[in-house]
Amino acid sequence: MTRSYPPVSVFGVPTDIGASRRGASMGPEALRVAGLVEALAARGVDVRDVGDLQGPRNPVAPPSGGYRHLEEVVAWNRAVFDCSTRELQAGRLPILLGGDHCLAIGAIAAVAAHCRASGKRLRVLWLDAHADFNTSAITPSGNLHGMPVACLCGLGPEALTGLGGVTPAITPEQVRQVGIRSVDPGEKRLVKEYGLDIYDMRYIDEVGMRRAMEEALEGVDADTHLHVSFDVDMLDPAIAPGTGTRVPGGINYREAQLIMEMVADTGRLGSLDLVEINPTLDKRNATAKLAVDLVESLFGKSTLMRD
Repeated sequence: MTRSYPPVSVFGVPTDIGASRRGASMGPEALRVAGLVEALAARGVDVRDVGDLQGPRNPVAPPSGGYRHLEEVVAWNRAVFDCSTRELQAGRLPILLGGDHCLAIGAIAAVAAHCRASGKRLRVLWLDAHADFNTSAITPSGNLHGMPVACLCGLGPEALTGLGGVTPAITPEQVRQVGIRSVDPGEKRLVKEYGLDIYDMRYIDEVGMRRAMEEALEGVDADTHLHVSFDVDMLDPAIAPGTGTRVPGGINYREAQLIMEMVADTGRLGSLDLVEINPTLDKRNATAKLAVDLVESLFGKSTLMRD
């Protein structure tokens, strides 16, 4: 089956401002070197690389008021929000090349605002080893890449929770998390309180990836904008070593391909984050190359022609 996709705009966000380890700032170039743009073009996608956003340097400072680098994180996310909004309004599918996962605040706030304006229903598929639902009161580190889902759901500093003009930008009911296997103690209580829909590794082990994804994608239809926020630490470190927050027991290669293929089958992909690739921890750019392979599947690559 031949699928058509809207034109795609790729933009890099070269910062590790929300992370504890340096190096994710080099992720955008690693993905370009791995051939992301060329791979999409080879699939017949109208794709253009609009370059890298600009923002403040990483001051490598300790937490202040429960947050590390809050001012700088806000500045980078404003830049992401503006770029994502511009591309969405132009009818293009934005692909954010991170950078760390705090950048999803700006990306998803922009998508949520676009959905409100266009009357679309938003579904966020959060592919990650971590729930990213920490707050300043419970965070063990102050790193904002552990807080984006909470901020998007209205828990966090006003400069981030109100980025899209509406607080909260999204509700927990709009989020499905897949691959989770590392949740901090205080975060566990908060996740339960807010009823976050999580398909953790135990559940995936018990029921299989196909059923988990069927449940995560249930209700996605022609009126849905599907945003995929893909943190490469969802993958098992054995196949994706190039990330700063590795957790054993992650998604294997075939499971990851099935996730992407099932998303592609919906035909509803509207925007994508690709984050937390850290070339300083990688082996010959293997993690970026794997990410490109998975993005190809997200855009319809399959072994056979399927109906």
